[in-house]
Amino acid sequence: QDMEVRVLSPAPRMQQDQQRIIDQVAHDVRSRMSGDSSHDWWHILRVWNMAKRLCELEKADGFVVELGALLHDIADWKFHDGDESMGPKVAREILVSQSVTNDVIDHVCEIIATISFKGAGVPTPMRTLEGKIVQDADRLDAIGAIGIARAFAYGGNKNREMYNPEQKTVLHDSKEAYFNSGSHTINHFYEKLLLLKDRMNTEAAKSIAKSRHVFMETYLEEFFEEWEGTT
Repeated sequence: QDMEVRVLSPAPRMQQDQQRIIDQVAHDVRSRMSGDSSHDWWHILRVWNMAKRLCELEKADGFVVELGALLHDIADWKFHDGDESMGPKVAREILVSQSVTNDVIDHVCEIIATISFKGAGVPTPMRTLEGKIVQDADRLDAIGAIGIARAFAYGGNKNREMYNPEQKTVLHDSKEAYFNSGSHTINHFYEKLLLLKDRMNTEAAKSIAKSRHVFMETYLEEFFEEWEGTT
């Protein structure tokens, strides 16, 4: 009796190859993440999981979404003297080492170059659905309970005051003004976090953002009452 030979069809083989690349990239990213707890591997993991959730709802290209989510904060400009070119550069090196096709590499690097919030008055549109999903996942991790914790962790890392009532709330009309801002952490709620609800791209992210936004508003009310000693 002839032994049956099973030939793997192209689609499953491609899925296996893509999963292998995703696993390798995840391992590489985890080994490289050395920022403070606001931008560590656990932030990447949360964004990755949320991006997969949104991707399933939006029917986007999962391979691009997962790679974009995993690499979105690689060599983040905030930890590289404001150099925005570092992230896409390092991401490209990682993806080339995994023999990812050029079109996917270009797409992922475009997402990384475009994802960051750059000031209240600076639009940051994403060209593709995959980019919108990764951007939404990243922004959802910047609001709500975890967003609050991350804001104070980053502020502590940068030796910023928690709050200073003598400083007025400042928004920023340019990328340069936002990047160079050294204001206290509570101001970060007004210069960025409270603005993100209305900057979500996908319907699913907009829905999730609503409750997280309300949580931040409630937190700020309690913060100011405790600061003034009225509660």
